[in-house]
Order: sequence, then C-alpha cells, then structure tokens
Amino acid sequence: MNGTDRKRKRERHTLETMLRIYCRGNHGRRADLCDECGRLRDYAFARLDRCPYGSDKPVCSRCPTHCYKPDMRERIREVMRYSGPRMLARHPILSLLHMLDLEKRPPSAEPGETK
Repeated sequence: MNGTDRKRKRERHTLETMLRIYCRGNHGRRADLCDECGRLRDYAFARLDRCPYGSDKPVCSRCPTHCYKPDMRERIREVMRYSGPRMLARHPILSLLHMLDLEKRPPSAEPGETK
C-alpha cells in the first residue's frame, strides 16, 4: 500500500468515525448509520476517491477545489462541528493525525498544471 492509499484509508476511517459520533448523538443510532448519514458517507467517500490531488491532498476544508455540492458541503460541516470536539476524548490519536493534516498547505496550482 502506497502513501496515497494509506492516507485515503485513514481519511475514510476518520470520516466514518465522525459520522458515527454525529449519528449517535443526533439520530440516536447505536450500531449502524441512519439512511441520511449513510448517504452522506457514501457521497463523501466518492468525492474522496475522485480527489485529483492524490498524495498532495489537503483536508477538504482547506482545498482550493470544492468538489462537494453546496448542500452536502454544509451537511459535512455540521458533522465536523459536532464530532470534532468529541473526537479528542474518544479517538485522541485519530484526532491528532487529523489536526496534523489540517496544518498541511493546500496545493498552489490546480491539478494537472505545472508549478
């Protein structure tokens, strides 16, 4: 597994964890995600899998290319605002890795352009 695959796998895991925290706290689900949160997860995973930046990918909130539809972007922001603080207590290592990812500078050029 190369670095890009490892990073995407961790990002998927972080996103899934945050969605589970959100769904449990707001929709009362214990085991699986509700249909609404499941659709949001599937949408976010599809966007992540199609990210043109590869190993240079910043976190989505700092990315110069916004590939989420506006309504889905707002929904994922809501999940992040709710789950972020709770992640520190429940998943400190995953939280730390995500915070380190936040420090990574976004690419200055659009994908495919020469620098």
